[in-house]
Amino acid sequence: MFESAAALVAEHAALEAQLADPAVAGDPDRLREVSKRYAALAPTVAAYAAWQSATGDLTAARDLATEDPSFADEIPSMEATVDAAAEKLRRLLVPRDPDDDRDVILEVKAGEGGEESALFAGDLVRMYLRHAERRGWKTEVIDATESDLGGYKDVQVAIKSKGTPEPGEAPWARLKYEGGVHRVQRVPVTESQGRIHTSAAGVWVMPEAEEVEVTIDPNDLRIDVYRSSGPGGQSVNTTDSAVRITHLPTGLVVSCQNEKSQLQNRESAMRVLRARLHQIKQDEADAEANAARKSQVRTVDRSERIRTYNFPENRISDHRTGYKAYNLDAVLDGDLDPVLQSAVDADEAARLNASA
Repeated sequence: MFESAAALVAEHAALEAQLADPAVAGDPDRLREVSKRYAALAPTVAAYAAWQSATGDLTAARDLATEDPSFADEIPSMEATVDAAAEKLRRLLVPRDPDDDRDVILEVKAGEGGEESALFAGDLVRMYLRHAERRGWKTEVIDATESDLGGYKDVQVAIKSKGTPEPGEAPWARLKYEGGVHRVQRVPVTESQGRIHTSAAGVWVMPEAEEVEVTIDPNDLRIDVYRSSGPGGQSVNTTDSAVRITHLPTGLVVSCQNEKSQLQNRESAMRVLRARLHQIKQDEADAEANAARKSQVRTVDRSERIRTYNFPENRISDHRTGYKAYNLDAVLDGDLDPVLQSAVDADEAARLNASA
């Protein structure tokens, strides 16, 4: 039982030896890679040790009970401890998403609903920024196109963890379930007769890829520069600082105009392009292994929704997991953990069933 755990314990010990190797310590990229894997295996190693200890105690109690019946009274509680330790270890041994320890680039786009949809997109962005602040994550607005009333037509945000997060606590592990269409029901500020309207915004979440992980041939890129548009500072509409990058083999188009410098906008656009190419590569690998993640909705249509935000009832509903709560105001203020946990639990249950 749990033979695979023993192999991971051996790998953990080998990684510990590598961390003490001066050659590894002198190579920042290798050190980061080894440290990440070492930290990722630590909970499984601890759970395996706890299961072994509990199993050993139970075996000893059963042996002693044959000579002294008083030890028999402790056996039921010890069996429960062994079962709990085994269940925890079993959950940790279920194959994890290889990107779970990554940071993310999150994009929110206004969809159906005109200006109201853009305002709702702004609400979603603020929700994610406030949630990131609660979590101690760092955020950076890579690019944003604002609407006339202060919402967002399109915005891209990088969300990064500080230090080395615990397994399952990195931005991608928590936020990857947010991809899809988010629907809002409320009376828009543009509505004069108090009628409830329905609109939608799309959310895309991508694990951020390192430059060395995604090779992009410069000959595969068409780079156009143009003048920035929309609300902004003094440099807006005065210099050709905005950048549009087209990846010719895939047809992906990424643009950025948030920074004053053309070079900065190009670097930001390349970050988004790397993340999108990494996501495409991962989706293809998942499809080949017949274990694809639940795909994110690619069209911003009200009928393809993952969640509804109902303002009149102060209700939030997740249509994939069945989660429902009447604290929409708190959720929009960043209290997103219970909603996210419902998706994490549903995914974990599906993976446990698949591995059983």
